[in-house]
Amino acid sequence: MEIKCAHCDMKSPAARKLTPQETEKLSGNCLTVKFKKGDSIIKQGTYSTNVVYLKRGLVKIHIEGPYRVQVVRIVRPPSYLGLPTTFGDKVNHYSVSAIEECEVCFIDITTFRTLLSTNSDFSNQILIELCKGELESYNKCVNRTQKQVRGKLADMLIDFSDNIFRADSFVLNITQEDIGNLVDASRESVSRVMTEFAKDGIIEMNGKSLTITDRPMLNNISRNG
Repeated sequence: MEIKCAHCDMKSPAARKLTPQETEKLSGNCLTVKFKKGDSIIKQGTYSTNVVYLKRGLVKIHIEGPYRVQVVRIVRPPSYLGLPTTFGDKVNHYSVSAIEECEVCFIDITTFRTLLSTNSDFSNQILIELCKGELESYNKCVNRTQKQVRGKLADMLIDFSDNIFRADSFVLNITQEDIGNLVDASRESVSRVMTEFAKDGIIEMNGKSLTITDRPMLNNISRNG
């Protein structure tokens, strides 16, 4: 049985600003879909007809470039996916794929726009999310272009620990090729540096399980680039 928006335990900060009547309207124009690992949630180049909200699971945002696929971000719930397309264009400019089992809400775009125009608190929270995403993109762009591979991988591991998994031990459910795309490095460079981190006692790896064991050293590598 599908849980209505009013009783959802993964309600977004924006949705918490809605009145009971608005929440009911949102619930009546929202469909929850489950995706398996590897499934495509949003496909680049297709028309955007819904606002996509990630309730559970992790996804990767990636763009098909002229030479290869570029992984842009790893996103955890709760999070809206595709908001720039919602406001900026009718065509999706990037793809979103599940990197583990996910639960996603597809919200009717007309209903979403109506809520934006009638509830200023809801609109403000959406604007805050858009601004945070833009600032994050700026910071990551600078780090990816100015740091060496060790610094970029240190940044990634810190980001995963602090923002994605919120723990020093986690399962890295993405390939080294994806990691390379995420930090603008070759798969071979990623493998080499991760091995160096393990030998230096900065991390421990067991298959896909990873534990950060020397956070001060990792922070130092991140600062020095």
